[in-house]
Amino acid sequence: MSRKLLASLTTLTLVGCGGAASNPVNSSTELDTFEGASVVAQAHQALRGKQQQGEEFVARGVIVDDNGDTHVRFDRTYQGLRVLGGDFVSHQDAQGSLRALSSASTESLAGLSVTPLLDPAAAANLAERVFQGVRNGAAASVELVIFAREGKPTPAFDVVLEGTQADGTPSALHVVVHALTGAVLETSDEIETAAANGTGNSLYVGAVSIAINSTSSGYELRDPSRGKGFYTLDLGGAQSGGGIFTSTTSSFGNGSSTSAASAGVDAHYGIQKTYDYFKNVHGRNGIDGAGGTGFNRVHYGSKYNNAFWTDSCFCMTYGDGDGTTFSPLTAIDVAGHEMTHGVTSRTARLVYSGESGGLNEATSDIFGSMVEFYAASASDPGDYLIGEKIYTPKTSGDALRYMANPSKDGKSANCWSSAVAGLDVHHSSGVGNHFFYLLAEGSSGSSTCNNTTLTGIGRSAAEKIWYRALTTYMTSSTKYAGARTATLSAAKDLFGDGSAQHKAVAAAWSGVSVN
Repeated sequence: MSRKLLASLTTLTLVGCGGAASNPVNSSTELDTFEGASVVAQAHQALRGKQQQGEEFVARGVIVDDNGDTHVRFDRTYQGLRVLGGDFVSHQDAQGSLRALSSASTESLAGLSVTPLLDPAAAANLAERVFQGVRNGAAASVELVIFAREGKPTPAFDVVLEGTQADGTPSALHVVVHALTGAVLETSDEIETAAANGTGNSLYVGAVSIAINSTSSGYELRDPSRGKGFYTLDLGGAQSGGGIFTSTTSSFGNGSSTSAASAGVDAHYGIQKTYDYFKNVHGRNGIDGAGGTGFNRVHYGSKYNNAFWTDSCFCMTYGDGDGTTFSPLTAIDVAGHEMTHGVTSRTARLVYSGESGGLNEATSDIFGSMVEFYAASASDPGDYLIGEKIYTPKTSGDALRYMANPSKDGKSANCWSSAVAGLDVHHSSGVGNHFFYLLAEGSSGSSTCNNTTLTGIGRSAAEKIWYRALTTYMTSSTKYAGARTATLSAAKDLFGDGSAQHKAVAAAWSGVSVN
């Protein structure tokens, strides 16, 4: 999938400890290893009796705790059709007994007819009316599925339309159309928008040490030392193609926009620090959990005011900004934000719509901020502002989002209400961002929605709780109430039932009106 850093120029919003440390197993190859196969078989055995006629549960990820507990993430099919919102996580103890299930959908599929009244062509035509932008001429992809995110499950068509949004961002829009009535049930975009040793002279963090690759003619911005390796491409104003940045010396960039490599250094450094953060803080092997980290594409398009993550290429893409409001969008918190969309896509897969879309964006903001703190750059110290470095001097001091006070941008929500689900995902993320700030730092420098005074538990504990909740308990349809449950479960696992951290999670959610 692909997620934008910004919704649009006018909205200025970014487009994903304790004794239960975990070793994630997240790729299909790892599921086939002896350990992976055995715990999946154990999970299937524990789920006997839960499976209804016509259903199949397909494992796609395993986490094994040090205490022997296993958490297996399953996708679901019914009569051979994908069930949107049917994914769940099973939790078994060391003896293989099922102790809990994490699932957003509780509606039974038993006896559901999968026969559509609409045909695929009619569904595609209805979906075309929703698409905003320019289609690229490719035929729509239409798949019959079961939609089970909201209300009673129903057959539906998942229509994928490819093209370009008005601001130049690529689009692969999923439009879910009710197969009986033709109603549009959901829309979400796949575009998720923000060796040798060398020296990089960047735009935002100054001179930094970076890992590069030595070639017969010099050096290139390729890091073969982290995971499966990654590289940084210069698109040179195009929207595709490009080549890896090269240099005859081990130095890249000059610290200003007069060298195209300067922005390339920021993006390259951003991958390195994001990879290191997830590995050293959370024990994650790459962004995909199996050593894969993706790659960068820098200088996308002309005066493009955005950055985005794309699942299909597993890569980050950065525009140069228009030079009036934004400079190149390659700041480190933007890099952390975009790469976190990749982590989310390989774990909970929070659908990019409604409250789950807000949680997707909040997750990227949270870890984008934590990556910035982890990098500890004197030129760009950690803070709870998102994208503050990418503004031009004319608007210096602004930020895309303010985690301590999300409503400062004029559009984001500080507190949960039933209206949050109708907001753009970059604005509904405010509830999750505010919660995380209150959990980590307390109400100092912020305020609560219930007028309570809170004491934070610190970033280290807070980030571990959110990561475990994302990777172990959240599913594609998790809403804010479900996120409260997931983080409470994570805090209990990591710090104990009734611990100060466990109580603080409950208090922080109440502080943003999620009770």
